[in-house]
Amino acid sequence: MNLQNKKWSEEEFYQIREEVLHQWETGQDVNMQEAVDYMKKLPEHKNFSHKLNKAKQGGITLVQPRAGVALVEEHIELLRYLQDEGEADLLPTTIDSYTRQNRYHECERGIEESKKAKHSMLNGFPVVNHGVQNCRRVLEALDLPVQARHGTPDARLLSEIIHAAGWTSNEGGGISYNIPYAKSVSLEKSIRDWQYCDRLVGLYEEMGVEINREPFGPLTGTLVPPSISNTIAILEGLLAAEQGVKNITLGYGQSGNISQDVAAVRALKEQAVEYFKMDGYQINLSTVFHQWMGGFPEDESKAFGIISWGSATAALAGATKVIVKTPHEALGIPTKEANAQGIKATKQTLNLVYGQRMTISREIDLEIEVIKAETKCILDKVCEMGNGDYALGTVRAFAAGVLDIPFAPSKYNAGKVLPVRDYQGAVRYLEYGSVPISRELMDYNRQKLDLRAKEENRPLCFQMVIDDIYAVSRGALVGRPADYAMSERHMQ
Repeated sequence: MNLQNKKWSEEEFYQIREEVLHQWETGQDVNMQEAVDYMKKLPEHKNFSHKLNKAKQGGITLVQPRAGVALVEEHIELLRYLQDEGEADLLPTTIDSYTRQNRYHECERGIEESKKAKHSMLNGFPVVNHGVQNCRRVLEALDLPVQARHGTPDARLLSEIIHAAGWTSNEGGGISYNIPYAKSVSLEKSIRDWQYCDRLVGLYEEMGVEINREPFGPLTGTLVPPSISNTIAILEGLLAAEQGVKNITLGYGQSGNISQDVAAVRALKEQAVEYFKMDGYQINLSTVFHQWMGGFPEDESKAFGIISWGSATAALAGATKVIVKTPHEALGIPTKEANAQGIKATKQTLNLVYGQRMTISREIDLEIEVIKAETKCILDKVCEMGNGDYALGTVRAFAAGVLDIPFAPSKYNAGKVLPVRDYQGAVRYLEYGSVPISRELMDYNRQKLDLRAKEENRPLCFQMVIDDIYAVSRGALVGRPADYAMSERHMQ
């Protein structure tokens, strides 16, 4: 496979497209010119890019849930409820796990079983099996734009169907929807398959239709250092831009320390603009903040506290939108009522924080500086390893451990990086593996971690990592030892 970060020619794209559209019978209903004509007639408020750009100009943070069930009418009912009762600003369609693995025969069985059971037997909406017209039924029944959210290494047919149906946003990328989601899919394949998805969007853009693309920012959602997630976001943004994508939303998953989270979003936005400009891309850039992606407490009242905490952080960071969690997060797939409650709790917090931004302080300035410097160290090495080609550099960097996502299942990920929280809850590097951070930055990380070790009267160790992973679900951000936490409460 000759992988390179180079815009596909139309001849190359259409040659592969014939094979893609024949993966499942519904692919034969896709007609790009007819889809362009259809989308040009849609009202502006149903276009994802338009709504994001308007929110960015107004300094507003939009709210978007996650949701999806197997059958069309039930899915419409669910999204209408989140639109009307939950007052969502943007709507998702979460895609089921079989579709994510291109297992459409099993999707078909899941649809039939859902009809018999009279409730969803799939954990999402199987867009490929439902096809263009049914996906249009979903869009036409709503007053908001719709985005596909999934986790698919090969989303080519899925992308064809959702865009032909008028859905104007697609989440994912060749790195973020492979390494954290799949075990045995090569990066060469997933990056090339997502180049197809991005070239498809580029062709729609050339034909006068704006379509938003959103790489998946949180990655594994577990103690990911901001410089790793920001590096992946910028790389996927650059890969998409090369294929002609014009509207990009770069994402970040809440780590927990408010100063670090605010700094990370600002660093991502500022640094992405620098790299897009350096490579000659003109992009409408927006940002998305994902509420806490780790473990939640089962107690709904405590869960609402975590939801509101993430909502306030998203607003203070100036994110263009926030992805909402629900009070049923620890229990499994939420009811539509619980989903709406999460949206409304988020909107209430955003309304209270509207117009406020975290005041720039020396602490935040320093954190922005550190995140940018760490990110640049990694991006520079990726570029060097690819001889200026970010696609090739990404594959080589993962093979060498230069790019390394904590706790990812992929066999193409080194898994040598070990993150841990510092005394104030910011995520730092405990072990770097082969991630190329400068000695000065390593010393900074170590100083922060040594302070925690001293305060907790224990050595820096793997037990800290385990404690941190479970901490939020147990009511704290930092996984302190039990005796330390008890002595703190006693002093208060």
